Amino acid sequence: MQQKYDVAIVGAGIVGLATAYAAASRGLKTIVFERNPRAIGASIRNFGLIWPIGQPPGNLLDRAMKSREIWLKLARESGLRIRQNGSLQLAYHADEMDVLHAFTASTQGAGYEIELLNAEETLQKSASIKAQGLKGAMFSQTECTVTSREAIPQLAQYLEMVHGVEFHFGSAVTHVDTGLLSDFYDTWHAERIFICSGAEFETLYPKVFRESGITKCKLQMLRTSSQPNDWQLGPSLCAGLTLLHYQSFAHLQGLQAVKARYEAENADFSRFGIHVLVSQNHKGEIILGDSHEYGWDVSPFDSEAINTLILDYLNSFAAFPDMHIAETWHGIYPKLPGKTELVMEIETGVWIVNGLSGAGMTMSFGLAEELFL
Repeated sequence: MQQKYDVAIVGAGIVGLATAYAAASRGLKTIVFERNPRAIGASIRNFGLIWPIGQPPGNLLDRAMKSREIWLKLARESGLRIRQNGSLQLAYHADEMDVLHAFTASTQGAGYEIELLNAEETLQKSASIKAQGLKGAMFSQTECTVTSREAIPQLAQYLEMVHGVEFHFGSAVTHVDTGLLSDFYDTWHAERIFICSGAEFETLYPKVFRESGITKCKLQMLRTSSQPNDWQLGPSLCAGLTLLHYQSFAHLQGLQAVKARYEAENADFSRFGIHVLVSQNHKGEIILGDSHEYGWDVSPFDSEAINTLILDYLNSFAAFPDMHIAETWHGIYPKLPGKTELVMEIETGVWIVNGLSGAGMTMSFGLAEELFL
């Protein structure tokens, strides 16, 4: 009887943990399997940003805001450290400022909590911002920051201790069928099974995985040491290149002028999918990135040239007391072109939940709630 569960989840990254929370908070007996001794994938290799401003109005923005609400609730209940520091979208060119004006005008009442700032007002928000050439910014209140490397294991511990979720780390699921799953040594029974790990999706259902259209995206990341004297970044930062990355801005006609200018300045920005986000974790370290290289054959080796592109663009809009790079790494996440996620009942009672395309921290909790409606 101990081997029978209402819900079984494969993968203890943010998608799996969010699904486990949605199940357990409804009183469902829940078990989670993770093939590694701890989560080591994209869920701990990111900025730690909950970033609703990147989602377009409607269902996706609503999902992001629901996720934010759950993050804040979990932080209150678990002691997880979360900073409600907001974000600044900086503009150093007239065409970028035009886009921000158009975005603000076209999204009134959509659910964003934004305001346009002039250059002087922007500089008052953060000591890191470079004043030369600054036109202004858009401040958004909704963005939050966690320290991913600590938040993910802390969430698992909270789910185990408070909600009774059972975790099996170091347990690779080798077989799944309606109502049961096995790690080769043992078998468990569950009414509903959610495959939230890309590795298990790829190995358990290789034909479906390949035909799904999912590809891989490699991103390169950097971080500084802790900033001296408790120096604070303030809001998370981004600049003009970020306008080209997020779907929330994609409908704006003025974006073409921004894109054309950056292509003329340096085509490698587009070639390597460079746009630079800046966040600060609770240790005072600055997290920087990133790049986007798509395909099945992503290199296991990092490119110093890409890191240089990231840092050069960073230097055009921000500086910190300690700019020394203490660590670099890369992450790989699944990308489903043209879609925001893959949710598929692959056989009766067995669901694939994958392909959130780098928005797992922002979207997972909201998406998981929808799985149990």
